[in-house]
Amino acid sequence: MGEALQAALTERYDALSASLRDRLLGFVLSAFDGLSSLRDADAVEFLDRVVPVIVSTQAQMGQITDAYLSAVMADMLGTTAAPAGVELPEALRGVPPEEVYRRPFVQTWTELADGKDFLDARSIGRNRLLSITETDLQLARTHAAQQSMTRGGAKFFRRRLNGSKNCALCTIASTQRYRVAELMPIHPGCHCKPEPLPGDRDPGQIIDEQLLKEAHDAVARGIGASDAGGRAPDYRQVIITRQHGEIGPLLAVRRQSFTGPEDIPGR
Repeated sequence: MGEALQAALTERYDALSASLRDRLLGFVLSAFDGLSSLRDADAVEFLDRVVPVIVSTQAQMGQITDAYLSAVMADMLGTTAAPAGVELPEALRGVPPEEVYRRPFVQTWTELADGKDFLDARSIGRNRLLSITETDLQLARTHAAQQSMTRGGAKFFRRRLNGSKNCALCTIASTQRYRVAELMPIHPGCHCKPEPLPGDRDPGQIIDEQLLKEAHDAVARGIGASDAGGRAPDYRQVIITRQHGEIGPLLAVRRQSFTGPEDIPGR
């Protein structure tokens, strides 16, 4: 791919996706902050107002992702870009969005029942709303990317970092190749984007040795120990992909775990 075209496509896509994300977050958080209270009736009012906008914005994220990746793959193959569109379900998690976006209210009520004052409980619920909204928009990106790359005949992809500041999970994961048949692993707050790799020959697990070395060097400066060979510590065991029941593949460290129905009192 020509570097100038690649840079132009990436810049445009990053600007559009960041604008979508910022507008949606601003709208959803403003709607939450504007509620007079957080009772059942307020939750119903909130859901009626925000869910249609959330679903619409997720669809827009799918459309611009398809257009971006179609242009990238067309340039790789020397053909004309022809985005065919993607189909994203309203329930990206397999759970109705009304149920998902009621959870910040449930979180707030739980914190109040545990003795938190209203402002603290509301803040915790608001943070839950922020995380859910960001994660769902990233899910729209990854689901659309998988459809677009599959249609374009790509077999492998990488995760492209976004911006000048990225977490260690994303940085190390960006040095690996992934198979298009599998969704890109994400984590809450993740803004990475999938990018197809040219050809259908497996390039091998590590595709950016230099960045991986730099990441290990940074870890070594921070904790005084690093080993890119995976012995002390073994990063292949520390940074892993877990299967989340709703989100799908999720980047995590081994000590992280997820709750399930058996962890909920009274269930």
